[in-house]
Amino acid sequence: MKSFLIDMDGVLVRGPQLVPGADVFIERLAAQGRKFLVLTNNSERTPKDLEHRLKKIGLNVGAEHIYTSALATARFLNSQRPKGTACVIGESGLVAALHDVGYVITEDRPDYVVVGDTAHYDHQRITQAIRLIVGGARFIATNPDVTGPTEAGIVPATGSLVALMEKATGRQAYFVGKPNPLMMRTALHQLQEHSENAIMVGDRMDTDVIAGIESGLETILVLTGVTRREDVERFPYRPARIVESVNAIEL
Repeated sequence: MKSFLIDMDGVLVRGPQLVPGADVFIERLAAQGRKFLVLTNNSERTPKDLEHRLKKIGLNVGAEHIYTSALATARFLNSQRPKGTACVIGESGLVAALHDVGYVITEDRPDYVVVGDTAHYDHQRITQAIRLIVGGARFIATNPDVTGPTEAGIVPATGSLVALMEKATGRQAYFVGKPNPLMMRTALHQLQEHSENAIMVGDRMDTDVIAGIESGLETILVLTGVTRREDVERFPYRPARIVESVNAIEL
């Protein structure tokens, strides 16, 4: 009985709306006793915050079933430099994840500068982080997404801010979130599952599907997000299955 890693945006939700049938799919997984995690590259919110957000639109997913790029980033840093220090440009989801692994948030010679999703940054804050990186702090980012969706339209996301900082510092950031297979492997570790017994469900060829393939998972592309069926032929790799929505996935 295979376990599931399921992308959130474009698969279970679209902006503030539930994808039709997503609630039924989650109920089917729970009824069969399958292990699953809902993944998001967005690092702003904690799993508990996301649980509340999803519940308001009709999707009952406990915080223990939600895995964010902030959690993956915190686990990566703790494996590299346990109980380290970091200067953070990001929101509560990232700060809480770092605190939970014993990291100290500081601007005094931190081990790392960590950049995540946030709408609250300014020139002074970015300049400070750039100086710390030039001074020797290691440069980490939660995800490479350059834009994010809102009801008003797209907004610049982590990847866009990081591009500015990379240009200013001459240093390349290390991105932990999808399509880095590291996020998939740490998610599988949380599930206590092996890649050959897991399925990745996503709506993007360039993050979800490639991350699943490179991690050794079966991949399912759903067409409720950004990818259309005709787009698939542009890529040198293919998902194992293409379905209209998660509710069409045969378990």
